[in-house]
Amino acid sequence: MKVLFSVSLCLLLASCDGGLWNDPYPAGDAGKSILYTAFLERPKHLDPAQAYSENEYDFLALIYSPPLQYHYLKRPYQLVPLAASAMPKVSYLDKRLKRLPDNVAPERIAYSVYEITIKPDMQYQPHPAFELQYLRLKDGDLDGIHSLGDFARAGTRPVLAADYAYQIKRLVHPQLHTPIAGVMEEYIVGLKEFSATLQAAVQAHPEEFLDLNDYPLSGVEVVDDTTYRITIHGKYPQFAYWLAMPFFAPMPWEVERFYAQPGMKERNLTLDWWPIGSGPYYLSENDPNRRMVLTRNPYYSSEQYPSEGETGDTASGFLDDAGTRLPLIDSIVFSLEKETIPYWNKFLQGYYDASGISSDSFDQAVQVSVSGEANVSDAMKAQDIMLSTAVATSTMYTGFNWLDPVVGGPSERATRLRRAIAIAVDFEEFISIFANGRGISAQSPLPPGIFGHHEGCAGVNRYVYDCVQDKPKRKSIAEAKRLLAEAGYPGGVDAKTKQPLVIHFDTTATGLGNKSRLDWLRKQFDKLGIQLDVRSTDYNRFQDKIRRGDTQMFFIGWNADYPDPENFLFLLHGPQGKVKFSGENASNYSSPEFDRLFERMKNMDNTPQRQQIIDDMLEVLRRDSPWLWGFHPKSYVLQHGWLHNIKSNIMANNKLKYWRVDAEQRDKMRREWNQPERAPLWFGAAAVLLFGVWMWRVLRKREQAK
Repeated sequence: MKVLFSVSLCLLLASCDGGLWNDPYPAGDAGKSILYTAFLERPKHLDPAQAYSENEYDFLALIYSPPLQYHYLKRPYQLVPLAASAMPKVSYLDKRLKRLPDNVAPERIAYSVYEITIKPDMQYQPHPAFELQYLRLKDGDLDGIHSLGDFARAGTRPVLAADYAYQIKRLVHPQLHTPIAGVMEEYIVGLKEFSATLQAAVQAHPEEFLDLNDYPLSGVEVVDDTTYRITIHGKYPQFAYWLAMPFFAPMPWEVERFYAQPGMKERNLTLDWWPIGSGPYYLSENDPNRRMVLTRNPYYSSEQYPSEGETGDTASGFLDDAGTRLPLIDSIVFSLEKETIPYWNKFLQGYYDASGISSDSFDQAVQVSVSGEANVSDAMKAQDIMLSTAVATSTMYTGFNWLDPVVGGPSERATRLRRAIAIAVDFEEFISIFANGRGISAQSPLPPGIFGHHEGCAGVNRYVYDCVQDKPKRKSIAEAKRLLAEAGYPGGVDAKTKQPLVIHFDTTATGLGNKSRLDWLRKQFDKLGIQLDVRSTDYNRFQDKIRRGDTQMFFIGWNADYPDPENFLFLLHGPQGKVKFSGENASNYSSPEFDRLFERMKNMDNTPQRQQIIDDMLEVLRRDSPWLWGFHPKSYVLQHGWLHNIKSNIMANNKLKYWRVDAEQRDKMRREWNQPERAPLWFGAAAVLLFGVWMWRVLRKREQAK
């Protein structure tokens, strides 16, 4: 009876408890400026010389401060200073190192010199490497040390121009694998020779610490504590975009020496596990099997929220925090979520502040109007959940192999065939069915937000679409059949051989999940009477076929490294052909006219002259139709009403520093949405008591009967 009474009492007390039983966070976090989000898998690299994946940049872009960044609010995407006090000064030299005018023809430029001045008084995040005693560790000093927090002391020091030069040297460190090393060796003066020097040094003394300070790099000059220069070959305006990546963030030499000491790697005390930068946050907790935490850098005081943006940003509230010191949130908690359903449910409960939308949850979250405009559903509106959308700086396309005798080449027959297929394959329908409307049909390789892209009728591919009310409208199947007949394949039959036209399509889409997509694609070709032979294979086999040119048609995509038209148009540059030159031109497209224009355009500044050349290039591409231009994906992000300053920015990986959370409102809404149903507990307690009374009476009767 005592046990039953205790159980009943616990149930009754629990039913009276006003706390949230399902709250996954400590009670002490209530009311604090914390952003709660999730990650799907452990980032492999947190060393800025090696990281290049999106899930890695989610952390690195907030930990490190390269010279430049993308303006958070302005479109098209625009570079602005971050650690730099101003945009780099660029000067041009000829082969004899003589200064050239700024408006000189690109072919006369032998060298470009980027002079970068960083903001004074920037400080590194707290780290034990800045304490001299930890650079001379002895046997036993690491006993009991498993994370940076186990060191008794952590220091800081000012960020110096020499630290930026040191990181550039690390791009060719023999013991690191840097994904951009090959590209940078072609551009940064002396970097290729510097790489060879380091290789020789490591081979001569493999056991010694490689101190990069002992080896000069001719293309990088430290002028003083706040100024350094980078010299590159020729004119390459896109180099500025690289300066917005963590590859070019500062790295203090002390940290590399600190982590090189014996015993560090065995304890996961490495840059890949514990990064160190001068950005707004530092990694204070790293448990990749559970959660990772970014905490405000106490020494970060060099940046404010932007004070200008686009038309409408003021009305939308995006400038309410103008001039406020960044970051606006004290810490960011990333929790590991391997499945989308728990992530989604926790978002609806208020335990995550923002969320993407899976296909399974799309209808619950979003409703699309007759005009195609997406907005949150009534259920989401009731929870004050809002939707932000942005077109990705990427393109998903279907390529024709230019080397194939049927679908490739510049002949009128092949060109009309490609145009007919381009009209027949209805990507608007594909986006609606398979992407929940999350995308826009591409009119060229250039997505919105990239210089050279036109909106409205000026940007319509008139070989595939008509422009109706300033919007593209796909041409009729009748027009596609007419082109097919002119190509010599009336009704999908070769007029000469009387054989059905069969086209082979290579893809990595395998399994039941992709069957419906492939069936849909076959139906698009059926409209023309063309038989589509789908050849599905694994990714490695697919890549081998692309390298050999053993394809007719294939589906592939491209994500921008930087928001410049050159980064998309080079995918169709003849000298970048996959088969002949091992480049990124997977279609092996070759057009002397396009190549000539590309060479003129690629190193130009964004001027009306460059725009005109791009327009001419796009006309050539649309006329030749080497791709089915496909679509540009669209990202959808939901956020709760207590989260502010959420403006979609595909290029800015450091966007979380601009967000602001109303923790008081969040706590209030969590309490409303997560109150337990107490009635079952009351019934349970009553049932336990009744059972106890019945048992007591039964036992008492037995005792009386003895």
